[in-house]
Amino acid sequence: MQRDLEGLTIVVTGGAGALGGAVVQELADAGANVVVPAIDDGPGERVGGVRYVPRVDLSQEAAVAGFYGELPALWASVHLAGGFTWAKLADTDLATVQGQWTLNAVTAFLCSRAAVAKIRASGGQGGRIVNTVARAVSQPAAGLSAYAMAKGAIAALTGQLAEELREEGITVNAIAPGLIDTPINRKSMPDADFSRWTKPTEIARTVHALVSPGLGVTSGAIVPVYGRS
Repeated sequence: MQRDLEGLTIVVTGGAGALGGAVVQELADAGANVVVPAIDDGPGERVGGVRYVPRVDLSQEAAVAGFYGELPALWASVHLAGGFTWAKLADTDLATVQGQWTLNAVTAFLCSRAAVAKIRASGGQGGRIVNTVARAVSQPAAGLSAYAMAKGAIAALTGQLAEELREEGITVNAIAPGLIDTPINRKSMPDADFSRWTKPTEIARTVHALVSPGLGVTSGAIVPVYGRS
């Protein structure tokens, strides 16, 4: 693997999940200093060269500001943290909508804002933000109203920030997964054709490209990473 991220500090939220773990490994293998905020105690301070910061609630403004503020420098921030729910409209209450908004849109906004401030303070040229939306934003499906609303807000945020930060050389893009081949998804849909699902390692390679210093001309893109799923 090309070590094009050598010495660069990159935050990965949601780094403990199946997709997050693949992204963390991909970026670490490319030489990045990966920092993962954990909602709980995490696996330990350092595991395989990756630093975990325990008990960071990404839905809380002060916690997010404190986490990013303590970083020595920052090149990129990848926002995989979020939540999913499925329910028909009649079964979707306000609490569900607000919960999806907080888990997805609020965390992406707070992390983007804090990351941009740290990137600016790092004194380098440019930087990278990668958000996570969903296939359902562009291809609606029944039962995903609360989830798609929240992910749609992140898509809008991505485009707005790309324009706002363009002159500073900070790119802002998003990946749009569909069904990901994870143990949880296999357990919930045991009769599905898993061969059609996108592998976390495949998505991780796309994230790697989007945070690469060599890709400074792409910003505001929503990149589909759902293959045949």
